[in-house]
Amino acid sequence: MPAGQGNEITLAVDIGGTGIKALLLDSSGKPIGERQRAATPRPATPAAILKLLDAMKNNLGQFDRVSVGFPGVVKKGATLTAHNLHPKWVGFELEKVLMRRWKRPVRVANDAAVQGFGAIHGKGLELVITLGTGFGSSLFINGILVPGLELAHHPWRKGKTYEDDFGKQGIERHGRKKWNRLLEKAIPQLESLFNYDHLYIGGGNAAHITFGLPAHVTRVPNEDGLLGGAALWRARPEHWKLTS
Repeated sequence: MPAGQGNEITLAVDIGGTGIKALLLDSSGKPIGERQRAATPRPATPAAILKLLDAMKNNLGQFDRVSVGFPGVVKKGATLTAHNLHPKWVGFELEKVLMRRWKRPVRVANDAAVQGFGAIHGKGLELVITLGTGFGSSLFINGILVPGLELAHHPWRKGKTYEDDFGKQGIERHGRKKWNRLLEKAIPQLESLFNYDHLYIGGGNAAHITFGLPAHVTRVPNEDGLLGGAALWRARPEHWKLTS
């Protein structure tokens, strides 16, 4: 039976270009049971990923609500971009589809935004970047998400974008040593652009950082991409969702 009010269990889903993860969280954001992980289907169409999510959900047990982190721009629960998945995701009403499919309340947000909700302190201007298959980003002002930020495809060096150099293909092309040198140069540039109070770096490839980070830059666990799922439900809708 679903948990009672005040002790809601969240099914947290993190959709990535390489892997998809799912985990149950209690109302405080602590994991319940084992995490499920599977390779992202190819082609990564909505139908293929929804089929996989159904199977993962069935292995996890009962839940009251759902949070989904998606690797692209999300507006009103619809996915507007999906550079590392499939063109059929453009304009896909993921939030509505999952609510009909699973008969539970659902919140869908950009994956870096979900990770950010799990990492930030809610004070000042906080920037989050995620280094995974692609390059994710989210920006918060006093804990309120600034929606629509998409740094991944912004040119920053010799016509290359942040995703070109810091996504999965970038680290494979450059090798870890050069990738670290480039990232060490990119951090001050991001600070000049945003004048953030704190920068959080997440994603699976953050584990490859070898240089010393400034005091106001923190590497956060990749698991925050799932653990932020409960924090997404603690935030008021106007703090995370585009409404116009």
